[in-house]
Amino acid sequence: MDYQIEEEAGFVVEDVSTIIKESVEATIGGNAYQHNRVNQWTTSIVEQCLSQLSKLGKPFKYILTCVIMQKNGAGMQTASTCFWDNSTDGSCTVRWENKSVYCIVSVFGLAI
Repeated sequence: MDYQIEEEAGFVVEDVSTIIKESVEATIGGNAYQHNRVNQWTTSIVEQCLSQLSKLGKPFKYILTCVIMQKNGAGMQTASTCFWDNSTDGSCTVRWENKSVYCIVSVFGLAI
């Protein structure tokens, strides 16, 4: 496959990472952790990401997850695995933080 065509139709981690970071920054930014806003924040982040991903017009089904956690010294470990075609499918996970919030967003792109 021609590299240019592959780039246009492929899952480009850098593009997805930028979309995630911009969505989280726009939603949480410098806000302090507020338990009563976490549900709204997670919904907003995944919806913004999905909207921007769909605007790329690429032939993918997307799966997104978003975890928001207060920075309070507690430990957290996440893991994921996939059984798919590495030549077409892809994933991107971004850990974002400010002074009081951790936000971890994962996007899985499955070629149609």
